[in-house]
Amino acid sequence: MATAKVKVIFSDVGGVLLNNGWGHQSRKKAARAFGLDHEEMEVLHNFIFNVYEIGKITLDDYLDRVVFNHPRDFSKLDFKTFMFEESIELPDFLQWFKVWKQTCGFRVISVNNEGRELNDFRIKKFGLHDCFDAFISSCEVGMRKPDPDIFTLAMGIAQVSPEECVYFDDRLMIVQAANKMGIRSFHHQDFLSTKKILEGLI
Repeated sequence: MATAKVKVIFSDVGGVLLNNGWGHQSRKKAARAFGLDHEEMEVLHNFIFNVYEIGKITLDDYLDRVVFNHPRDFSKLDFKTFMFEESIELPDFLQWFKVWKQTCGFRVISVNNEGRELNDFRIKKFGLHDCFDAFISSCEVGMRKPDPDIFTLAMGIAQVSPEECVYFDDRLMIVQAANKMGIRSFHHQDFLSTKKILEGLI
């Protein structure tokens, strides 16, 4: 692995350091907990969630369309509290990554798809400022992976060429999209394999 020119590490958050902010398992769990029609919820979610992730609507707007489109016997606050509590740290990686970041010598930047309220909550709750020097979040830049423009923007902000950065993501399609742009990209599958790659970059 040629590493001499690497200056920046880009990484996803959901599926790498944390679980997904509002993934299908959490939605299924919410449907059971709140007595929702899961199938209807999924159809509406798939229709509107991308709009939320690029910052065009708020979390309240999303919930009005997906959950509170019928009268409910629970509050929006109850449901949002459930959503936030679904975020968890994945085993081993996050704490190791915070320590590794202190001495790795690279700038480390998050490139992630996340709605604003979930993004802000997760950054604060899990201390992600200790992992990343900057956050290229879909809600802030108005585009989402695998749009190649989000990688172009990230490289422009970092002032690096594709050959000067590496990227990690748990979704193979997005890894392939970044690779197509000339970014050396890795499919994150587990802590130990990604840890080995990161240690090999130094």
